[in-house]
Amino acid sequence: MKRTRILIVAIGILIGNTYQSYAYKILYAEQFYKLFHQHLYQYPERISENIGYLQNALKADFANPLYALAKIPDKQHWERYRYLFKMHVNLKILEQVLLWGSKYQKMASYFFNAPWWRENLESLDQAEALFRSALPYWEEAKTWSSKAAPLSFLHMEEIQAWEDENYRIETGDLDYQVIIQEHLNRVERVRAAFQKMDATTY
Repeated sequence: MKRTRILIVAIGILIGNTYQSYAYKILYAEQFYKLFHQHLYQYPERISENIGYLQNALKADFANPLYALAKIPDKQHWERYRYLFKMHVNLKILEQVLLWGSKYQKMASYFFNAPWWRENLESLDQAEALFRSALPYWEEAKTWSSKAAPLSFLHMEEIQAWEDENYRIETGDLDYQVIIQEHLNRVERVRAAFQKMDATTY
């Protein structure tokens, strides 16, 4: 009897909470961006989920400037904000894609990996495909960065990190072309080593 009463109370609380909670439709770029989050454990499906949110953020309309992620006092700030947002989101997608690729990357080929050389080569193929798919996001990030650069005299404290990214891209301090190429070079080196393996390797 006591158990039944506890169960009824629990169901009542659950129904009450459900009744009180109202869902809202996600429409705007900023709303999709806020769904992006860092996981403690970076599993591919969670990375994919984040990429989906960020890609939707790029496709969606911006919210009214009143609801922007920074204070927007005039049209010039609004223009710079949108450029920086697009730049930053492309960088975030790029970072997530590289993280995903790293799950399949092999840092070296050891003799004891020889029994699984085929599986390792397949894994390297997946890593390479992901690394290459990051390149268009870098090109997009650079495009939006170059649009934002002429307005760099405008400062928005809330998104200073985005402004820093803009500055680093424009000065060449941040160059994902180089980083991605390093990943691809490593894939090629390790792949060549696996391809040389034969029955005498292990």
